[in-house]
Amino acid sequence: IMPIREFSEDKFVFMATADGTVKKTALKDFSRPRPSGIIAVDLVDGNQLIGVELTDGEQDVMLFSDAGKVIRFSEANVRVMGRTARGVRGIRLGDGQKVISLIIVESDTRVLTATENGFGKRTAIEDYPSQARGGQGVIAIQTDERNGKAVGAVKVNEDDEIMLISNQGTLIRTPVNQVSVVGRNTKGVTLVALSAEESLASLERIVEYKDDEGESE
Repeated sequence: IMPIREFSEDKFVFMATADGTVKKTALKDFSRPRPSGIIAVDLVDGNQLIGVELTDGEQDVMLFSDAGKVIRFSEANVRVMGRTARGVRGIRLGDGQKVISLIIVESDTRVLTATENGFGKRTAIEDYPSQARGGQGVIAIQTDERNGKAVGAVKVNEDDEIMLISNQGTLIRTPVNQVSVVGRNTKGVTLVALSAEESLASLERIVEYKDDEGESE
């Protein structure tokens, strides 16, 4: 779900799919929806949309895979396409791998990555080098026997909180500032203690909104 106030001429919808494909379409192309919906991206069988962001055409994007890899490149290297186009390669994946997160780069933020066995870390945005689109990327978090596969990556600030969600429906809310800040090529620390049959399914950043009286919701 992406809330849109107005369909500006200078904004774009940037999409990423599980197979590493990315696509950039002018926001104005979505300004005339039909009751039955309109096509946003052409998906082949077995593929799925994993992230959608609003951009200005000149920002850096990051794609994270479940193998613990990440690629960062300029969206200027992705041409603008129509709604029915399939897109272009954003990251090259190995057999059985998939993209799990799309992040639009902002300065003075950190990325919190998490793995299926409940480990994670925060890493400064500056630690992720810019590369050419379509490469294999670099290590974002180690995915060994202890950590398991990567399950999520979110952009966070110091005063944020995150919600950790297990495959058994357990929800754990924790402050971001309790998660260590370390480099890319590291294993991270324990985010949540899981039972033997339990694994971390996903994580989300908690966003608090202010009502008309200035109170948090």
